[in-house]
Parts: sequence; structure tokens; C-alpha cells
Amino acid sequence: MLRSAHFASLLSLTLLAVVLPAHAQDYAPLDTPLKIEQVPGAPIYYTIGHPGVPSHANEGHTSNAGFVVTSKGVVVFDALGTPSLGWALLQEIRKRTTEPIRYNVLSHYHADHIYGLQAFRDHTGTVIIAQDRAREYKEENDETNEERSSQRLDQRREALAPWVNKETRVVPPDITFSDRLTLTLGTHDFQMVYAGPAHSASDMMMLVQPEGVLFAGDIVQNGRIPFMNADDVSTTQWLKALAEVEKLNPRFIIPGHGKPSAAAKEAIAFTRDYIQYVRAAMGAAVESWIDFDIAYRKTDWSKYKDMPAFDANNRGNAYRIFIELEGTQFNGPKR
Repeated sequence: MLRSAHFASLLSLTLLAVVLPAHAQDYAPLDTPLKIEQVPGAPIYYTIGHPGVPSHANEGHTSNAGFVVTSKGVVVFDALGTPSLGWALLQEIRKRTTEPIRYNVLSHYHADHIYGLQAFRDHTGTVIIAQDRAREYKEENDETNEERSSQRLDQRREALAPWVNKETRVVPPDITFSDRLTLTLGTHDFQMVYAGPAHSASDMMMLVQPEGVLFAGDIVQNGRIPFMNADDVSTTQWLKALAEVEKLNPRFIIPGHGKPSAAAKEAIAFTRDYIQYVRAAMGAAVESWIDFDIAYRKTDWSKYKDMPAFDANNRGNAYRIFIELEGTQFNGPKR
């Protein structure tokens, strides 16, 4: 059952028949099989991605994903970064249950979390749920989309071949919601909360009850330098979203990247502290009218420089925050 103040007009779409292809698509095999771990004492499972950025070496497996097995079916959160990874995740689910895949819930529409949807769309009757702004992630809207979906797909076809190839496509959501949505399946409630625009336009989190397990998406990235260099990033809103995560008081947290943890407050604090550190350094530069390049060179990055994705993300993050804070000085805060 789906419940939302913003959802009445969409109820008729929830479980309409999904037409499946007459034959299965082949997926390039992975060199490294997925490792599936279980939340202690709960029918909740997850796989942890490589902490770096997507590359041939890690086969595009850099994000986390998971699934919850209920008596009425399976809810999958995120789908990984290639159709091959999505297919592998589906096979791991099948090893643990014969219950149907009922829903795929997407934390946000970025390539490393959604390309695996193709396997679920083509081989299950799943219904895909995301936040409203996920519908912006399409080729014809590339001029306004923060990740440029077609450009990203071209880049990944080159960087992640053969796991991303000419057959790879972006699968849109079936159902979207504005602010909050609750899904009930068996004895489980899945509470979905919009948290963006923060890391992306469509950030959302999912709290699984009664276990108190939070799939936080990229709002939380534990022990990894997050990616912030995109037009829709708002670190002001991101900090507010982290405060909302704390209010949810999860017993166990599964971030979008990095290590899941029973010490949820520590995982939240890593992302919050990083954002605040960069904002403080760049904010001081903006207030003093110091050039970005000079400010970046003078900032002490020793606390973070040896962490995964620092080289790929940190300078771009700092520049994006510099621009964001510069904008607030002249135009008011970004919303």
C-alpha cells in the first residue's frame, strides 16, 4: 500500500501490468562477483561499492545498493552503475528469496545508481519509484539537467565497456512523489523522504521500519569524499538534509557510498564535517575577496587528502562551494 499527501492522483499507476520482453538480454560478465552483506537480525541486505570513482578497474561498482525481503515481495533500493551489476544484484536476490521484486526505489538519478535498472525493468515486473525531479533526467532535457544524461551515458560507454554499451539505456521512474511517501509491504513500512536539492535535484532517503534501517543515498557518504561539483548542488540544503537524517535516528545506516554502520551519528558526521570544513575555508575567501586558486592552495587539506575520491572530487567541490557562497553574498541563499 502506498500513502502520500501528494500521491492520490498516482495511485492508479502503482501495479498496472508491466510488459516484459519475450527473451532475456545478455549482460557482459563481471570479473568480480558482488558481495552481499546482511544487516544483523534483519531481512535487509546490501552491497558496498568501491570507494573510488567509476572506472574499468572497479567495473563501475562504486555505489551501494540494497534490498529488503518481506512476506509480500522485495523492495530494492538503488540499482548500481551498469546493467551487468543490476543483473548480478537481481541474481543475488534470487539466491535468497523467490518473492517477486515489487519496487525499485531510487535515491536519485545519477548514472552510478541507475544504469542497473535496465536488468530489473527487462526481467521483473517491478515498479520504479523516485522523487519528482528524477523525471528531469532525460536526453531531451540535457540543457537543464545537472548531470547531462546523454553525455554521461556516452562517457560511461567508453569508460566502462563492455558493461555499459550501445544497448544501455536510462530507465525512467514509473511513479514519483513530491515530499514524502510511505509504502507498506507485509509487516514493513518504507518511509521515503525528499532531501534535495542537495547532492542532486532528486535526493531522497528511505527508512525501513520496524528495523530502523536508513538507506540514505548520497546525502551520506561515509569515509569517501563526496561529489559536489554540479549545478544543482546546494550545500546549504545538504546540511539541512543531514539534520533531517539525525532526526530520523536510524539504528543502522547504509550510505550511498562508503561503509554502512550501526554508528549512524558518526557516519552522518563525516559528511557534515567535510561540507562545513570546505564551506568555512571557501567562505572566508569569499568574504575577503581572495581568488579561488589562491584560497584552494592555502587551505590545509591534510585531513582529507588521503581519502578515496579526493583527487577526483575535492577541487571541484571547493570551487562549487566557492561559487555557491559567492552567489549568496550577492543574491541571497540558494534554495
